[in-house]
Amino acid sequence: MSKPIPNHHPLRQLFTDLTERTFHQKLHWSDLPVAGYVSNLLVDFVHLDHLHRIQNAKGKQLHEVAEMLLEADLLLNAGSFEREREVHRHIGDFTLFMVGIFPEFLKRMKIRQWVHHPDFLIDYVKVGKHSYRNVSEFNYGEHKRAAPLFRKLSENFELCVVGLGYVKEALDHLQNAEYRQIKKILLN
Repeated sequence: MSKPIPNHHPLRQLFTDLTERTFHQKLHWSDLPVAGYVSNLLVDFVHLDHLHRIQNAKGKQLHEVAEMLLEADLLLNAGSFEREREVHRHIGDFTLFMVGIFPEFLKRMKIRQWVHHPDFLIDYVKVGKHSYRNVSEFNYGEHKRAAPLFRKLSENFELCVVGLGYVKEALDHLQNAEYRQIKKILLN
C-alpha cells in the first residue's frame, strides 16, 4: 500500500478547499464532517491501490462491486462483523467516488451493454447508500462516534454525488491551460 498523503500536503488542502466550498456554495450544505470525509476520500483514492484495497481470501484485489458485495456477506466471505463493516465502507466509498468522479465509466458500461461485466446490472447509487447504511448500524464501541456520519452519507448519497460532480468540474477547470495562464497573470 502507498503511504498516506500528509495532512498539510497541497493536494489534501486543494481537495479540502474545493469540497468544503462546493458543498457550502453549490449545495448549500455546510456539514463539515461530511465534506471532510468526502475530501479525504478523494485524497485516499489518489492512490489506485487504495481504490482496489479490498482483497478476497486468496489476496486477489477486487475491482467490481459485485465481487465486493460477496466479500461483505458475513455468511459467505466476510468472516467477522469487522470485515463486513470494512468492506461495506469501501463499497460506499468506491461507488460514491465512481458515480461522482467517473460517471462516464458507468454510462459507457450501460450504453455499450457490457453484459460480461459483473457490475452491469448493479445500481451503484442504491448499493452505495445501502453499504453506508450498513456501516452506520455499527453504532457501538469504537464505531459509535462514526455511525451518524455514515447515516448522513447514506441519506444524502445523491447530494454527495452532485457535490463530487461539482468538484470534478472545478478540477477540470483548474487543468484548463487558459485558466492557468489567466491565473498566472492575475497573481503576478
